Amino acid sequence: MITPAFAQTMSAYNREMNRRFYSAASRLSDEDRRANRGSFWGSIQGTLSHLLWADHMWMSRFAGWDKPSVPLAQTATAYESFGQMAEVRATTDAAISVWAANLTPEWIAGDQAWFSGAAQKDVTAPRGLLLAHFYNHQTHHRGQVHAMLTAQGETTGDTDLWLVVAN
Repeated sequence: MITPAFAQTMSAYNREMNRRFYSAASRLSDEDRRANRGSFWGSIQGTLSHLLWADHMWMSRFAGWDKPSVPLAQTATAYESFGQMAEVRATTDAAISVWAANLTPEWIAGDQAWFSGAAQKDVTAPRGLLLAHFYNHQTHHRGQVHAMLTAQGETTGDTDLWLVVAN
């Protein structure tokens, strides 16, 4: 069952992991961050850009944030400047943490309705399921970034949830 405590834990985890991954990525050259490494979104930069875009898209649905201005197909290039993207990431993670701290079981138990550009139709789904997807999507793409960073000789420290949030 998805609870406010789950959302708060996952928000804290994602915030810390994003901090670590951006720190590791900042030690690479711009060329290395942008090199196509065969991942779904191509590069470290592209994957991090997509992930930030997706977080904003979900938060536009969940909390009324501004919807991203670029379509899904262009998310790998939504943020051209790594420095700007890192700043937006930190601000976004802080705002997601505040949002998660104010979730209620009643809100989570409700349904979310939106128009899905990916599916090209109106969709309604349980918010608990969508929250699980929101956090799983973050972890999934960060796993891809982790593999690309590791292949470049960078380290991010422990990635196990229980080790990250316990410290």
